[in-house]
Amino acid sequence: MTTPNWRDRLRDIAGDLRNDLHRAAERAGIGGQPRPYEIHVYRGFGNGERVLIHGRVLEETEVEAAAATDSAWKNLINVYRRIESDPVPRAQVRIRIAGVEQDLVADNEGFFRAWIELRAPFASHEPWQRVEVKLIAPLRPDQPDVRANGVVRVPSTSSSFGVISDLDDTVIQSRVSNFMQAIRTVMLGNARTRLPFPGVAAFYQALERGGDGARQNPIFYVSSSPWNIHDIIAEFMSVQQIPTGPICLRDWDFDVAALTGHRHRTHKEPLIREILDLYPSLPFILIGDSSQRDPEIYREIIDRYPGRILAIYIRNVDPDPERLASIRALENDVLAAGSALVLADDTYSAAVHAAEHGWIAADALPAVKEEKRADEGTSGAKRDVPGTDENPRGPTIIVE
Repeated sequence: MTTPNWRDRLRDIAGDLRNDLHRAAERAGIGGQPRPYEIHVYRGFGNGERVLIHGRVLEETEVEAAAATDSAWKNLINVYRRIESDPVPRAQVRIRIAGVEQDLVADNEGFFRAWIELRAPFASHEPWQRVEVKLIAPLRPDQPDVRANGVVRVPSTSSSFGVISDLDDTVIQSRVSNFMQAIRTVMLGNARTRLPFPGVAAFYQALERGGDGARQNPIFYVSSSPWNIHDIIAEFMSVQQIPTGPICLRDWDFDVAALTGHRHRTHKEPLIREILDLYPSLPFILIGDSSQRDPEIYREIIDRYPGRILAIYIRNVDPDPERLASIRALENDVLAAGSALVLADDTYSAAVHAAEHGWIAADALPAVKEEKRADEGTSGAKRDVPGTDENPRGPTIIVE
């Protein structure tokens, strides 16, 4: 008899976890009756000619607002409600934006996503433009109109560059390199208990403001996390004062292939290309981590978009020497493309590099350093962020 490989074991664990959640929900009296419909509108992005509108139509998830004092059991129940959210297959929605009206049909999971062509550029130069979405069908006779508002990010002429950032283990501590730790973090935590990497908010705020402190540089977040936890991520970023930007996630599944580098790559790379193609005159900074395939994905992007990538910042979260060596093997490719690669354990190291190149203001560095100390619990301003090493795993590596 053959021994099950690690993918089979993980698949069994995932299946058992889902069954346990079902049984726990039944004991708690969750589910059963049809619930009112609701529309979740995700943050889109666009330019003066077209915009991406996307979202999902569901029955109400009944997820309760998060609090830092919530028990692990309450967080687990809320995760169950997100996982078992009931989509409205083939729902029809009506989009209204900048004088354009268009009907869309969702897929079998309730997701809708489309590029809307504009008749004229937006009347205002605000970085966020409003979109209205109304459910056309199906409708229940006892439910009033189902409507939702959303926003679309439109970079202005004041933008000097854009930023594309990963989320898990780049902005949020998720420990995705360890399956069981990642499951525990996602299942038993919430937006008020999830932890940032020290100094991230101040660094991203500085990137948004740019080298002279007066820009409105767009930041896009591209992650392999599922749409089911979009509300957790959005609330987390608001609580931590991390700049608002479009968040691009993926559909939820329990397929173990979703944990592999191949799935990570096939999901993220097309989204990054879509953003770069939309803004052909805008250079970008790419930010990720070493735990998955971000460096390899970003290396492909450099090849496809020569001269467009100012720098790649990689957070070193994987102490494996082989992983470090594989990232260092990309050095020559980065140099040949005229870009820069910074591999560091520390947000402040990346911020110093950005300041030296004029991408953030030099006077933003003290704020990054102070917030890093606060997040680490060393200044007394915030509680400690566990899991942050006092001693770095390796030196900061800068290739340029």
